[in-house]
Amino acid sequence: MSVLENYQIQLVNDSLTVGALKFGTFTLKSGRVSPYFFNAGLISTGPLLNTLCTAYAHTIVKALSTTGPRKLPMFDVIFGPAYKGISLAAITAVLLHTQHQIDVGFAYDRKEAKDHGEGGRMVGVPVAGKRVLVLDDVMTAGTAIRGALDMIRQAGGEVVGVLLALDREEIGYEGRSAIKELELELGGEGRVQAILRVRDLITWLKNKGRYEDIGRMQAYWEQFGVKD
Repeated sequence: MSVLENYQIQLVNDSLTVGALKFGTFTLKSGRVSPYFFNAGLISTGPLLNTLCTAYAHTIVKALSTTGPRKLPMFDVIFGPAYKGISLAAITAVLLHTQHQIDVGFAYDRKEAKDHGEGGRMVGVPVAGKRVLVLDDVMTAGTAIRGALDMIRQAGGEVVGVLLALDREEIGYEGRSAIKELELELGGEGRVQAILRVRDLITWLKNKGRYEDIGRMQAYWEQFGVKD
């Protein structure tokens, strides 16, 4: 059983308070019936954003200092995909500076190219020749993340990692893990990090004695979870 950090516990507690994280029975877009649901879009007040982005920053620092294959490479720019990722990446860049003395740039994209002013779709620090960390909430098939990767590469940047709020640790319908495939594309194990994984949610439930929810989570894990 994993041991939860204080910032992970705080994120779970705060997410439950506003309904950003729910345990129960939910039909996903994929058609799968999930025992939990996470919607980072509901984390939308100053205190909640502080909790989430503090957790992002702590996860980055921990991943940078880890030894071995799970180590995250150092980066120059945090990139927040439009629209949800923009505020999350901006706040995380500020917290890295104020709480951890790590100074990085911040960039994001527009959904549509701008044909006046500075033009284009990329905004913020230029990524050309820079190492970039992409920050987002969750990833299922990876379509949105790959769109961000393509855009950064076209602008001359090198994507060295991806940071998620939650790793669902699921296999797709073809029996493969989209996250593991993305890690291989980015250079190997450790290139995709997450504040929370499904196994962390199970640990939280165990600590709270919520055995009915644990049973549903474990049954779902047996059916769809990525096995180490």
